[in-house]
Amino acid sequence: MTEPKREIKDSIFTFMFKQPEYTKALYLQLHPEDTDVKEEDFKLVTLENVMVIGQYNDLGIQVRDKLIFLVEAQSTFSENIPLRMLMYLASTYKEYVTEHKLSLYREKPVSIPKPELYVVYTGDKQDVPDTLKLSDLYGGDGSAEITVKVLVDDGSGDILDQYIEFSKIFDKQAKTYGHNKRALDEAIKISTERGILKSFLESRQKEVTDIMTTLFEQQRIWDIELHNIARECREEGLQQGLQQGKLQGAKEGVELLIKQMLKNAAPEDIAALTGIPLDEVKRLEGE
Repeated sequence: MTEPKREIKDSIFTFMFKQPEYTKALYLQLHPEDTDVKEEDFKLVTLENVMVIGQYNDLGIQVRDKLIFLVEAQSTFSENIPLRMLMYLASTYKEYVTEHKLSLYREKPVSIPKPELYVVYTGDKQDVPDTLKLSDLYGGDGSAEITVKVLVDDGSGDILDQYIEFSKIFDKQAKTYGHNKRALDEAIKISTERGILKSFLESRQKEVTDIMTTLFEQQRIWDIELHNIARECREEGLQQGLQQGKLQGAKEGVELLIKQMLKNAAPEDIAALTGIPLDEVKRLEGE
């Protein structure tokens, strides 16, 4: 597998595990029995702009013609990941069918790579489940199932553990210094001193800094946008409440605010911004 160029949208996770040596290390952590695998056996199948709002999966790897594994890295735990993975997997298979000119309408069955789906959780939530299932979202038996394995720091010191540790170190520094270069420099310094991703961080420090600087700027722009959305929605909700002239109107105004924000922001972001419990935001999302 040839070494890919860094894209502006890359996260540290995406950039790191697109490098052939780290792709192989990741795969061998998941499949230690496949000792004969070579770097040229891997093919990147990471999707771009799968959904209309511009989301894409973090990492997609095809191993020979036998296996496709999709991996997401998440600092905020979400039980919706199986549905997202289903969409990523469907799009990945669609590209595979097109590339290999497979006919799905003939009697003979086609051969496709086996899927494996993972989410790497880097946050602090305790007692996360080992797996997430699509059926958990529709509450019962159905004709479709997706199972996503949840990967957390298990203390092994393998490549994923090191990535998770680096993420936690950075989060701690960001709480002290903010999401800026000072926090990143401190995180890199601490990590390399502890031998965490030492080779990667020392050899790729410029790229890591460029990636995080871009993400800091994107987050700053998004925070401004969220602030403006919240202000506009508050004004609209307040106006509705004043027109109704009663407490129920004020309550409906707040609910209107949340529903308007849900058109442009995730429930977790809204809960953090407004202080409204996440369960209540999700209830309004479902209406």
